[in-house]
Amino acid sequence: MEIIKEDAFRKLMKKGLSGGYLFFGDEDYMKAHSVTAARQAVCSDETFALFNDMKIEAIDYSAGALLDALMPMSMMCEQKIVTVNGLNINSLRPKELDDLCDVLAELSEYNYNVLIISVPATMVEEGNLPKYPSALLKRLGEYLTLVHFETVSGARLISWVGKHFEHNGAQASPEVCSFLINYAGKSMYTLSNETEKLSYYVLQNGRNTVTKEDVLNVSIAEITTDAFTLANAILDGRSEDAINALAVMKFRRVDPIILLSEVSRVICDLISVKALADEGCPVSEIASLLKMNEYKTKLYAQGAAGKSMQKLKGALELCSEADLAVKLSPQGYVAIEKLICAL
Repeated sequence: MEIIKEDAFRKLMKKGLSGGYLFFGDEDYMKAHSVTAARQAVCSDETFALFNDMKIEAIDYSAGALLDALMPMSMMCEQKIVTVNGLNINSLRPKELDDLCDVLAELSEYNYNVLIISVPATMVEEGNLPKYPSALLKRLGEYLTLVHFETVSGARLISWVGKHFEHNGAQASPEVCSFLINYAGKSMYTLSNETEKLSYYVLQNGRNTVTKEDVLNVSIAEITTDAFTLANAILDGRSEDAINALAVMKFRRVDPIILLSEVSRVICDLISVKALADEGCPVSEIASLLKMNEYKTKLYAQGAAGKSMQKLKGALELCSEADLAVKLSPQGYVAIEKLICAL
């Protein structure tokens, strides 16, 4: 079994791709980008794309559909590419997984194909990488080269944001790029949208340089993760942690009404998860019933553990009172600070 990273896959594209690949990991943006790049490398002639670029979306996937896509030979070129996008491998039943592996075992019989199965974040059990991959990854690794797309961060992400501004005809210093990342979050999908929006904003106003003030005026602050952190700190009675989390929100100028709405939503989700967990439902079933990402469900189940339903419902009532106080009077963050002190 071989696990490589995204940069190694890019090098493979230059040499020539062959066989099958499983894209997995947290960074969905780079998976999509790499799928597009692989298509361009394998199927460069648009005239024959209908025959040599076969796409299967998760909703249309079956082992039979995959085999049907692999069997026809490429037309007017040596290879064709088959991509399966958005497949939740964790949700496959044992028979479905066996059927998938049976098809993958036949890849060498159809060696004119390049197969890429791109799995969204959290939708395949990874194990403890890099030393201890899960049994599921090990099994798939018998047939596919595993390509791990880790979250991009640090200097690389700052550079990437800067290049996106340049692509849009604008520019931003590394300090401003870092500020945008801290403000809007590290999701490359989000940052791609924000860089485009900010570029058009400054160009429309006769400038080409993005400033921190532009970020504050135009971009949307990331609040979901921080709301979860704040809600749990409040519920656990960790006042200092809650105040620190709130300070981050203040710095990002998150509207107190929006912040309280997010905190209330987190507590509502915690109540729903706890109610189902108390009935003995496993995390996978809770995620399915609530239509919630399974990884997020695990975090919420851990957050709800040890907290009484009475405490959760009491906190929700206090959130409602704080929300009313913010809307009826200009209390702003004071109402949230009172909420922190009340629990």
